[in-house]
Amino acid sequence: MTTTVPLVARAFQISKYFGDAANPVSALDNVSLDIHGGRFTAIMGPSGSGKSTLMHVMAGLDNASSGQLMLAGADITSANDDALTTLRRKQVGFIFQSFNLVPTLDVRGNILLPFELDGRAPTAQESAWIDRLIATLGLQERVNHRPHQLSGGQQQRVAIARALGTRPHLIFADEPTGNLDSRTGREVLGLLAAAVCEYGQSIVMVTHDPIAASYADRIVFLADGRIVDELGRSSAEQISSYMLGMERVR
Repeated sequence: MTTTVPLVARAFQISKYFGDAANPVSALDNVSLDIHGGRFTAIMGPSGSGKSTLMHVMAGLDNASSGQLMLAGADITSANDDALTTLRRKQVGFIFQSFNLVPTLDVRGNILLPFELDGRAPTAQESAWIDRLIATLGLQERVNHRPHQLSGGQQQRVAIARALGTRPHLIFADEPTGNLDSRTGREVLGLLAAAVCEYGQSIVMVTHDPIAASYADRIVFLADGRIVDELGRSSAEQISSYMLGMERVR
């Protein structure tokens, strides 16, 4: 018996232009990408290839110029801001380089913020998962500290714990290990992989790091706003070699 893997996000023939109508600059050119449940997808490409723009559009954080978008079972192509905010709060987690922590809340308060916004307390199972996140990310001694008392790497760890805490169906991560040392980066990537394997979550990660991409089940390559290829699970060496080849033909 064949099991159908659910579709959690879709970009269909998406284009995105910046600038005015007379001189448009193409960031995405007719891109189609399906994201299925329980998969870890890495998006890679040279600088300026459109990978972060694609992630922002698929997450409903930016509008596409044309095409169709689906997120968490809903067509968001023409959704208003209120509908998008509610959908993202309940279904989607975000890890961005800018952290976006609330300065007046301590570490635990920032991690629990999605629960507060949803008007509920964590279940016992969710609390155990949050404790595991705090321990794995080395934040036990920092739970009562506010963001200004933390280093950049520590703030990134809090942002990661917050994104994973509610175990959303889909997590968008933009260079999630960019501000971390190599050991903590590996631990974070292990957590992301565990979220996929243990809880069936889906992760879409933009990265330039072949080591980070090697944790993914699927690596999608962009160049000049178009998807040019994809690989299944690959070693860091294989990914690095492929990226070098992309740079040579540019």
